[in-house]
Parts: sequence; C-alpha cells; structure tokens
Amino acid sequence: MLESLRRAISFLRHRQILHKMGVAISVTVIGIACYVLYHMLRGIDVNEVVEAIKSTEPRSIALAAVFVAAGYFTLTFYDLFAVRAIGRKDIPYRINALAAFTSYSIGHNVGASVFTGGAVRYRIYSAWGLNAIDVAKICFLAGLTFWLGNAAVLGLGIAYHPEAAASIDQLPPWLNRTAAVATIFALLTYVAWVWVKPRQVGRGPWSVVLPGGPLTLLQIMIGIVDLGFCALAMYVLVPDDPNLGFVVVAVIFVSATLLGFASHSPGGLGVFDAAMLVGLWQMDREDLLAGMLLFRVLYYIAPFVISVILLTFREVILGARLKRLQQAAPAAPAEPQRKAVYVRERKDTGS
Repeated sequence: MLESLRRAISFLRHRQILHKMGVAISVTVIGIACYVLYHMLRGIDVNEVVEAIKSTEPRSIALAAVFVAAGYFTLTFYDLFAVRAIGRKDIPYRINALAAFTSYSIGHNVGASVFTGGAVRYRIYSAWGLNAIDVAKICFLAGLTFWLGNAAVLGLGIAYHPEAAASIDQLPPWLNRTAAVATIFALLTYVAWVWVKPRQVGRGPWSVVLPGGPLTLLQIMIGIVDLGFCALAMYVLVPDDPNLGFVVVAVIFVSATLLGFASHSPGGLGVFDAAMLVGLWQMDREDLLAGMLLFRVLYYIAPFVISVILLTFREVILGARLKRLQQAAPAAPAEPQRKAVYVRERKDTGS
C-alpha cells in the first residue's frame, strides 16, 4: 500500500499535478476570502476603526507586544531543535535564533514562506558549513514542529469547543468534534509510531531521521506554546464585549492562520482577516478590525523591519571583513577569502 502511495505521489509530481492543485487551492482560497471581505466590510466606517485604535488601552497593546515577543522567542526553538536533530550541536543558539526569527518574520510577510524562509536560513547557515540539503532538512523539521503544534491546538480546542470551528467551516459541531478527536488520535498514533523504533523519511542524502517519541512530545509542546502566545496576543486586542473566552478566540485564530498559510498570500492578507471576521461575527466589526490591525503591526510589520535591519547589519559586517581580507591578500582566490570570513564569524560567536 505504501509503495502504491509513493508511486501515485511520484506520478503526480512528474505531471506537475500537485503543483497545479496547490496553485488552484491558493487561488480559490484567496478568491473566496476577497468575496467574503467585500461583503463583510461594506458599511464599515473607517473613522470608527481609527477611533477604536486610538481608544485601545496602551496596557493592552504592551501586553500583546509581550506575548508576540514570547511567541517569536519560542519560534527560535524550532530551529534549535531542528539543527540539533540533524546532528549539528556546534552551532550556537544565537545563530539558531537569528535564522528562525529572520526567516519566519520575512517569510510571514513576503509569502511562500517555504522558499523565502528557506533562502534566509541558507544565507545564515551556509556560513557554518551547512549545504542546501542540510537547510532543507532544518526547514522540514521546523515545519513538522509547526504542524504538530497546530494539530494539537486545534484538536484539543475543537474537541472542547466545536462551535468555535463551526463559525468558520459552517459544519455541524458534532462533525467538528469528531474530526478533532480523529486528529488527536492521529497525533497519538504518530507519537507511538516514532516511539517504537527510529523512523526515517526520504532517500539518499535527503533522508531525515524523525525525532523519537520523547522528542516528538517536545516538538508538540514547543508548537503549543508558540501558538498559545500568539493567540493570547490576539485575545487581548479583540473587543471584550462579548467575552467569548480564550479557547474560542484561540481556535478561530489558529484556523484563520492556517487558512492564510494555505493561501500563500503575504501575511495571509485578506484570507486571515476574512476568517477572523466570519469566526468572530458576534463582535463589533470596527473594534475587531482595530484589534486585527494592531496585531498585524505587532506580529508582522515590526518583526519584519527588525529582521531587515539585522540582516543588513550582518551583511555589512561580513562585507567589511571580506574587503579587509582582500586588501590584505589581493592575489588570494575569492573563495578561500569568503571561507575565512565565515571562520571569523564563527569565532566571534563563540563557537
């Protein structure tokens, strides 16, 4: 059965059917979101939205900023875990943190985070001797942590409060709860599967040994904490009246985030917003939009600006070192000079 599944996937890839299906799904999701936004935003008073932003308590904004910072701090452990999992314990945490923070913040804003985030990671990790295959493995393991965390949060949240998901997918609560229980069961089955013996996916140099049972539980916990902080940031920014409870907001927030991720639009723009407006229909639209705009500033725009500044400073420093080496040894080949700069960077970071 597994061999038949591999052959089917290989055939779909050869015919580029999977790529075409992905594009079609993205376009469909974005189209539906635009339609929903058009109807949801009709009659919105822009002045009321601006006033709602101005009237938001500074304490709430500061608290949301703390939760966003905590979420990005948790994201750094995605890379730390992945790099350690491929056997590179010599790379310090500060490099993992830089790669994770910049790749995710840039990928979130530019869109197609698999490629944009991967390019940023490669630029940083290549200075430590990692090649494209190593970076691809890191992206895979970090993505696995993300999806395991999402499955856990949605499974537990929807099983506890299925009506929250029903406001978005328009399915009966009992069906949502059934799907949530099935998700939890699948998650437990996966943990048991990797716990029994070492599991490997891929072939040749692309093969990746999956983390075992205890490490998989750690992956799930990292993902839950990350999503929990992000949901808390949104929770303190949405209107207090009516108070739907944290679990409801968290389920709708994670669902909206996944829809935005599936669309590949920059920052889930349009898709995330439409899902939030539909899911939290009980709240005043102007006040909800104000909270969502503040969240975008804190979670998307501010980290993006910081990441660009950090990467720019890094490139300037590396460029200056390379220039000094070229002046000291003008006849030396360029590649050894570049390697010398990377060695110097590793020494400066305390490796």
